[in-house]
Amino acid sequence: MSGHSKWSKIQHKKGKIDKKRGTAFTKLSKAITVAAQQGGGDPEMNFSLRLVIEKAKAENMPKDNIERAIKKGTGDLKDGEVYEEIVYEGFGPNGVAFIIEAFTENKNRTSGEIKHTFSKNGGSLGSPGSVMWQFKQLGAIRLSTETKQAIPNWEDLALKLMDAGVEDIRESEHGIEIYTPKEAFQTTLETITNAHIEPDDSGLEWIATEEVATEPNISEKIETLFEALDELDDVNAVYTNEQ
Repeated sequence: MSGHSKWSKIQHKKGKIDKKRGTAFTKLSKAITVAAQQGGGDPEMNFSLRLVIEKAKAENMPKDNIERAIKKGTGDLKDGEVYEEIVYEGFGPNGVAFIIEAFTENKNRTSGEIKHTFSKNGGSLGSPGSVMWQFKQLGAIRLSTETKQAIPNWEDLALKLMDAGVEDIRESEHGIEIYTPKEAFQTTLETITNAHIEPDDSGLEWIATEEVATEPNISEKIETLFEALDELDDVNAVYTNEQ
């Protein structure tokens, strides 16, 4: 029931996305296409696709854009690219661990851009497995303080979530973060939505098993590297083990 909150970083990122709506749509389109490639174009039968479509709608992505991205993934569009999902690992300033998820149709270009971004910002691209051991891929579901306050009986819901397989529930001034094993993520999310609660954020994330504290000057350099990686068109998400 405790632990460091990711809310502040998420809210900061959302503010930047609002200023770069076109880039956000590009990333969401790729995520939708990859989800459709991997599990088909029916969101009722493809949980990953349904999840990313909901995120796209939350960002006010036009319906036509969503449908086009799905058709690219299913091959219904002749000009549809085939994207590869790649996970990169690296080290930032002070040895802070980074995991980068990317969707690309040109692996050489993406690898080069990520390697250059690390080098330019005091980091280095690592080999597969170099930092992965420091993370676990978990389902993450976040409810803001306002959302929690609207829940009639949070204690009862929390018990149902634990029964669904939740690994950890963390509370902070920003709200609640619920972490669950990958295999229990869909059931947990459905437990929440069946209670007529709309999460403020949800998805599979790489969560550090142990976070490291850094000095303010190092933290600024890590944030600069994080943002530079996150702004690359092929990068879907960036994670670190910084506290």
